Amino acid sequence: MDLALPMRSRCVTDEIMTAMFPYDAALLAAAESSPQDIPGVLGTMQSMEALLVDGDGLKWFNLLYLQVTQAVEARVAAGGFSDPAWLAQLDVQFAGLYFEALRNFLSGHPAPGCWRALFQCRNRAAIARIQFALAGVNAHINHDLPMAIVATCQVTGTVPQHGTAQYQDYSGLNSTLDSLIEQAKQELNVRLLGDPLPPVSQLEETLAAWSVAAAREKAWTNSEILWRLDGSPLATGFLDGLDGLTAALGKTILTPVPIA
Repeated sequence: MDLALPMRSRCVTDEIMTAMFPYDAALLAAAESSPQDIPGVLGTMQSMEALLVDGDGLKWFNLLYLQVTQAVEARVAAGGFSDPAWLAQLDVQFAGLYFEALRNFLSGHPAPGCWRALFQCRNRAAIARIQFALAGVNAHINHDLPMAIVATCQVTGTVPQHGTAQYQDYSGLNSTLDSLIEQAKQELNVRLLGDPLPPVSQLEETLAAWSVAAAREKAWTNSEILWRLDGSPLATGFLDGLDGLTAALGKTILTPVPIA
């Protein structure tokens, strides 16, 4: 099976972007890496982390994703999965879609709308750090993860199916991810530049409604759909629709919090 899902065929072309931050050229260079294992993924994220300043909303997603990847690496090393090679391959395929989206956006090439929603407002100080983090999680899980699962199955000769050892390993990560998300909700619940948020805001409802386990379960189901579409034109339409829905949710997550 060869499910060809070229990003450029599914996305509207971006205009050539001027640099939002003076280090964007260096950030682009970091995103141009193609890691082949989890240490390589961590190295790329750490290179990006070294560049990103507190006033860049991307920093807060990248930091959360770095922590998630470190947790995955530790569990793989500890023998916490029945098929660690599959999980490691998923980590590589998954991270590659984040790097590709950022690389394309910074170089003025097509990028998914769900990622543009985040990238285009990286410097908006009225948005909370946790909003940037969750907007990235939204784009990465709801849009990218089904493609990453399919690509991983292609490489490993497996099939995305509920009840398999791979699905059990995948679902087994939910508790770890939930813990990290809950920690981020507490630590990043300030505006981009670190000033406090109003005591009560609509953001609280957004945070309470987010469930990483539910999002990852839906992503697995969508990967099964993509697998069955088998690279047909329907797959492109399905991903276009998925991007549209994910982008709409991302823009809602990124609604600036009014000053009290």
